[in-house]
Amino acid sequence: MAEMQRWTVTEPYIKMSCGLGEAPYYESSRHTLRFVDIVKEKLHIVDLNKGPSSLESFDLGTPVSTTADIEGSDDEIIVGAKHGYAIMNRNTKKLEYIKKVWEERDGLGKDERMRFNDGVVDHEGRYWASTMNDPKVKAPPTDEGVLFRLDPDMTLHRMIEKVSIPNGICFSPDAKIMYFIDSPTSNVFKFEYDRKTGDISNREVFYHVEGDAVPDGMTIDVNGCLWIAICGGGKVLKVSPEAKVVGEILLPYARMITCPAFADEDLFITSAEEEEPDKYPDSVKYGGSLFKVHVGVNGLGVHNFKRR
Repeated sequence: MAEMQRWTVTEPYIKMSCGLGEAPYYESSRHTLRFVDIVKEKLHIVDLNKGPSSLESFDLGTPVSTTADIEGSDDEIIVGAKHGYAIMNRNTKKLEYIKKVWEERDGLGKDERMRFNDGVVDHEGRYWASTMNDPKVKAPPTDEGVLFRLDPDMTLHRMIEKVSIPNGICFSPDAKIMYFIDSPTSNVFKFEYDRKTGDISNREVFYHVEGDAVPDGMTIDVNGCLWIAICGGGKVLKVSPEAKVVGEILLPYARMITCPAFADEDLFITSAEEEEPDKYPDSVKYGGSLFKVHVGVNGLGVHNFKRR
C-alpha cells in the first residue's frame, strides 16, 4: 500500500478577508491565477511571476462564481453570474449576458433567488455550470439547483435537476467519467460521460465524506486523483481513482475550505470566512485567505470555451 501523503499549511499565500473565496483558475499562458469572492462580488488576479504583491482586486457589482477562458479571445472571458452565462471584458470588467438560464416554466422569482455556483469546461469546449439558491435571497439548501451545460453553438441543456448546493465538477483524464458534488449529501458522484455527445448516465456514489464537514470544490491531477476541498473540515483530500484517500492537506487556521486549483505542481486553495467564530476562533485567523502548497504532481489542465 502506498504511503499516505500529508501536508500542513499554516500560513496563507495571500492573507485576505474573502466572504466566499471561490473558483481559482490558472492561466498558464499568462502565469496568473484569478479567483472570485462571490459574497463581496469581487474578482482577484495575481501574477504568479511577481507573487502576492501583484494582487489586483476588482468590484463586479454582481455575484460571479465561476470563470473560464474563451478559445481564440484575448479580450474576453466567460463567467457564471447571477442570472446566467455572461461575457466579461478583461479590461473593463464589465459583463454582458449571453445566455440567461431561467424560463417562464421556472415560475416567478426564480431568477432572483438563484445564482451560479461552480463550473468547468469539458474536453470539447462545453461549459458546465451549476446553480443554487442565493443565500442573500433565500437560504439554501433546497432542491431548486440545476447543473447546466452550455454548448459552443449556444444551446443550453439541463443536465441534472433537483440538486441543492451543486459544487465541484471534474472529468477524468480519459474523458470517460464525470465527477460531481452536491454538498449537503456529502457525496462525490460519478457518471459515465460521452465525450462526443456530452451526455451523462449511470449515476453512482464514488466517494462519501464522513462527519459534519462537506465536500465543496475539487480539481483533478494527471493521474486521475481528485483533490477535494472539505468545507468545515479545514482540509483538502486527495482521493485516488479507486476512491481511496491517499493524501491530505491540513489547513488548521482556515476551516471553511472552498476550492483547489493547480498551477503546474502547486495547488492553490481558496477559503471563506469562518461561519462560527466563537466556536472555531483559530479559523478566524486566515479564513477567507488564499493558500498555496507544492504537491509534486501536475493538474490535468483546463479547457477553453469554444464559442462559435
